[in-house]
Amino acid sequence: MSSFAGPAPVSTNPLLALADDIRRERAATVPFPPGETSFSMARTRRFARDPLPLLLEAYERFGPVFTLRILHGNVVFALGPEANHHITVANAANFSWREGHFGDLLPLLGDGMLTIDGAFHRSSRQIMLPAFHRERIEAARDVMEDEVQRAIDPWHDGMRLDLYHWTRELALRIAMRALFGLRQESAPQAAHDFEQALGFYARDYLLQIVRGPRTPFTRMQEARRRLDALIYAEIHRRRATGQRGEDVLSLLLDATDEDGTGLSEQHIRDHVMTLLFAGHDTTTSTVAFLFYELARHPEQRDTDLDLLLDETLRLYPAAWIGPRRSIAPFELCGVHVPGGIPVNYCSWASHRLPDVWEDPERFDPSRFAPGRREAIPKGAYVPFGGGSRTCLGMRFGQAEIGVIARRVLAGWDLELQPGYALRVRQMPTIGPRDGMPMVAHARAA
Repeated sequence: MSSFAGPAPVSTNPLLALADDIRRERAATVPFPPGETSFSMARTRRFARDPLPLLLEAYERFGPVFTLRILHGNVVFALGPEANHHITVANAANFSWREGHFGDLLPLLGDGMLTIDGAFHRSSRQIMLPAFHRERIEAARDVMEDEVQRAIDPWHDGMRLDLYHWTRELALRIAMRALFGLRQESAPQAAHDFEQALGFYARDYLLQIVRGPRTPFTRMQEARRRLDALIYAEIHRRRATGQRGEDVLSLLLDATDEDGTGLSEQHIRDHVMTLLFAGHDTTTSTVAFLFYELARHPEQRDTDLDLLLDETLRLYPAAWIGPRRSIAPFELCGVHVPGGIPVNYCSWASHRLPDVWEDPERFDPSRFAPGRREAIPKGAYVPFGGGSRTCLGMRFGQAEIGVIARRVLAGWDLELQPGYALRVRQMPTIGPRDGMPMVAHARAA
């Protein structure tokens, strides 16, 4: 069978998914870890709106492996260095991405890198790896510099802007040009469509289940269709003209397996959609949070940017949760966990554990300085996941954030607009719920 055949289709009917969760939970042959296992709509809403305190409280009460019933089913959470390493590296083969709650992204992303496992994931990753080699990223810096300068040119002293939305459009333009050679004039509409589509995942759980006209799901699907039209048009244009470049789309179009079989247009579309999502949403959030902390800690402005970025990703890892489903029962931190049930690690909570990180709520880039970084326990810091599923675009994203941050810092001081209070949302990456309203002050030459 071709390694490009792709996985079997999975139903995206939410009621069937709920029923399957309940069936698997009842079939568990091992007791669930301790925790809060009674039905609670209040707990469900709290997890949806403000999960971090809930997870940290449960860690304090029950230890690193615990159970919380979220809506209809028990979910096991595993926090801390040992748990992170177990799930992402040491025993990664015992956890499915596609059958975990990453499957919730299928109606938008399809069978992209976040929702596939096994041979299809390995072959797809192998295709794309050359586009993220160090020399390719260095070659993409010209695109990054050009787009950042273009985005900053309209700034003026005293200008008010929403840095989060400014960065969203900028990062999408960079991803469209550097990764896929797509038309950059489409970026504003595409950024709006991604915002609309991803907003579905920030809605109340019950609203996500509802189908029909004018529902959140329908609006998400409308945004998907507009994004699909953009991507398929470029796929068809490239195939018709034979045009290729040093980008991911060219690699996907020309890839064949050992039998000469290529990827279907659907799978090319799914990979492009996933990388466009991951390639702009994570950058957008990280830049916004970085300048949020610098506005609150101006004394850190001249700190090494790599340290600033590491600390920002500790406090605000964009990919804040790693939803999996266990395949077989296992033991972790002395606790037995059933097979076939949702198991999540959470970098956001793990990065704020007081028994792992000194003064974890404090913004302290020096904790990553030489001599201190080496003391961080293995598995304690996982902003990009780990093992064979480490974020494919990690170096690209770091380079992009570096270009944006250095260009802004070279000429501007950013101040939070008066009265702003940060509220974090998850949809499915974390970001500022109310944007990042700032005032730009030109620095003296």
